Amino acid sequence: MHKYSVILSTAIFFCMSVLAQESDTTQVIQQQQKKMEQKKKQEKKTNNVYYGGSIGLSFGNYFRIAVMPLVGYKINPKLSGGARIVLEYIEDKRYDPKLTSTNYGGSVFGRYRLIPQLYAHAEFAYLSYKYKISSVESDRTWVPYLLVGGGYIQPISPRAAAFVEVLVDVINDKNSPYERWNPWISVGVAAGF
Repeated sequence: MHKYSVILSTAIFFCMSVLAQESDTTQVIQQQQKKMEQKKKQEKKTNNVYYGGSIGLSFGNYFRIAVMPLVGYKINPKLSGGARIVLEYIEDKRYDPKLTSTNYGGSVFGRYRLIPQLYAHAEFAYLSYKYKISSVESDRTWVPYLLVGGGYIQPISPRAAAFVEVLVDVINDKNSPYERWNPWISVGVAAGF
């Protein structure tokens, strides 16, 4: 009888061990599935982020260099929003003595795709201007802009696209260096990472 109880005890012990290992395996598989789901969610969020910007250059009597990087987020396939930084330096030799200006600021924007290549655009920008002629400097002036318009975007690779954008300021602040209703035309490249 003792012999049968030892065999029965051993069999029960092995069955319990197998069941314990099976539940451990199930937990490991469930943890791996959760990690994969989290990774997919993170990748989806990353795919919704896009970067780009534009560079402005003018040569001759009116020299201008501007750098305007941007970052955006696709809320859904048609709607996106983002922010832009503006840095600009100007030398205008049409004045005697020449006028120089250092400008900077930022903006927030929203875009709505009407069709895959065409989008409507609205942007609030707040830019700071300071002018210098010889040794005389102006005070720094902050100017608000409300830019509306649209753009055309053309894919150039699976993760990059070229764009042309035409915007008009509807605020027309008295301190703006631009003529009323003068269009802002930008050409640039956007890339998603």
